[in-house]
Amino acid sequence: MKKVAFVIGLISILLGGLWVLQGLGVVHIRPILCFADCEPIQGASRTWAITGLLMVTAGAIAIFFSLKPRAQH
Repeated sequence: MKKVAFVIGLISILLGGLWVLQGLGVVHIRPILCFADCEPIQGASRTWAITGLLMVTAGAIAIFFSLKPRAQH
């Protein structure tokens, strides 16, 4: 279970980091998979930056708990 939490945490950090960079306007990537009229976000987006930061935080917490040793009783 700890390995799964570690992998999910790592993916969350990487994806969240990408969202932060896109939200700050540092990285510009065209939409890859669209089901409707998709257009790239123009300029910075506070919503995506905050969402990415929350995702990075959640991923870091998951990795922290996955690496934490079990308590001995």
